[in-house]
Amino acid sequence: MVRDDAAVPWEGDSYQERFDALAASGTDVHGEAGFVSRLSPRSVLDAGCGTGRVAIELARRGIAVVGVDSHASMLATARSRGPAVTWIQADVTTLDLGQVFDIVVMAGNVPLFTPPGTQAALVAGGARHVAPGGALVVGFQLGRGYELDEYDRHCAGAGLELDGRWSTWSRGEFPGDGSYAVSVHRRREVE
Repeated sequence: MVRDDAAVPWEGDSYQERFDALAASGTDVHGEAGFVSRLSPRSVLDAGCGTGRVAIELARRGIAVVGVDSHASMLATARSRGPAVTWIQADVTTLDLGQVFDIVVMAGNVPLFTPPGTQAALVAGGARHVAPGGALVVGFQLGRGYELDEYDRHCAGAGLELDGRWSTWSRGEFPGDGSYAVSVHRRREVE
């Protein structure tokens, strides 16, 4: 993600406490990992991984996963919670790992945490890591300055085609209440 550490209103451990409290109350905090798992990937790049909640759960399910975030405090929490996962501190807009993944996931409103005007570079950075036949899976709130028509244009510009869209990570029918979208954009298989 592209975030100025000084501008982020949280740090890794306190951010993670919110999800730990939800999990302790019985709330399923692994909807994103469940969604991605149903796509049967062998490898996943969690782009904008934050404290690693999604990446750690995917790894627990036996999927090879790499987590990337630009925020040092979030990654410190991720590393302490999931030491077996590969964590990389980097800006997704300029990321080039030299490898591709079955799925690149951006959960937790990643496009909304980027400075205005950088979303196309964010999408391109994620798409650069999508294998032929693979997918970019992104969920974010609508009505907050970055909308689906612009997102879809950014995906098309990065060589990805819309494959499906839902209103929740539990695959609620889109548009639902119109406040959230989970989109799957695929890269065509090499012919």
